[in-house]
Amino acid sequence: MYDERLAEFSRERLDGRPIPDDLRVLLVAQWDGRTDFTRLLDLELFEAGEVHPLLDTSYQSEKELADPEMQAVNAGAAQMAKYAKFVAKNGNGWTGYWLHPDEPADRAWHVIELDTEFTFRSLAGLTLTEGSAAEQANYQDEPDERIAFTQLAAELAGLGLPLSTQDYDALDDAECAVDPEELMGKLIEAEREKRGLR
Repeated sequence: MYDERLAEFSRERLDGRPIPDDLRVLLVAQWDGRTDFTRLLDLELFEAGEVHPLLDTSYQSEKELADPEMQAVNAGAAQMAKYAKFVAKNGNGWTGYWLHPDEPADRAWHVIELDTEFTFRSLAGLTLTEGSAAEQANYQDEPDERIAFTQLAAELAGLGLPLSTQDYDALDDAECAVDPEELMGKLIEAEREKRGLR
């Protein structure tokens, strides 16, 4: 029913890569007007045509866009957009996948978050849903994030989206082989050098 829309999402957000199973479920739910996953995970998936947060300069003034320092930042951010594939907005900024070619091919894509201050963070878990649930476990009425995560995992499973674990401490928390925050700094610094700003 949504095959073409899913294919378009894959092309626009993931450079044509296959859409992970949990993301497919979340997309179809959103397109069907269901709000249960949005409520649990604090995720609003991108619609067609929304600008990638690292490529969005619409909030910058003409003066800022003409500033060589800002041009270096924007150019570095544009290069980062090749590897940071954001698929959703959340309460802190944006959530997506880190698809740098130096990441191990034999593991699930790293789930990352970019906040509104343009700081990158890796999320725990093997899927977008797990990473988002682990984050949301910190914002529940239940003060113990481990119990809150187990409760969220049970609710998600009840909605047809089981996680690989209901144990917060068992979530995959492997580090990225290439740290997004460090790479962003290097790319911006290289752009500054090109412009003679060092």
